[in-house]
Amino acid sequence: MAFLKYSLIRLALFVPMFVLFLFLQLGALMSVVAAALIAFAVSYLFFQKQRDEAAAALHQRFSGKAKPIRSAGEVQDADAEDTLLDSNPGVTIRNDATERKNP
Repeated sequence: MAFLKYSLIRLALFVPMFVLFLFLQLGALMSVVAAALIAFAVSYLFFQKQRDEAAAALHQRFSGKAKPIRSAGEVQDADAEDTLLDSNPGVTIRNDATERKNP
């Protein structure tokens, strides 16, 4: 959520500047570059707290410590597999097994 909030702040800074620069007839490419640079500078200087929260959220998400995001279908599948395994105690699943070829 912090990453989304910071991204929306940057977008809210970029869009009006881009429109302003287009209105001033700087050209599309120059307007994009100027608006992006100014939006970056303003967000870097004045939104440090939000930037740090967004960076922490991204770090936590991709560090391997985060809980996996699962869709409702994946949760139902996992529950069905758990129920099947609980009702058949003799069945084992080996996810880490690799296929071996006989010479």
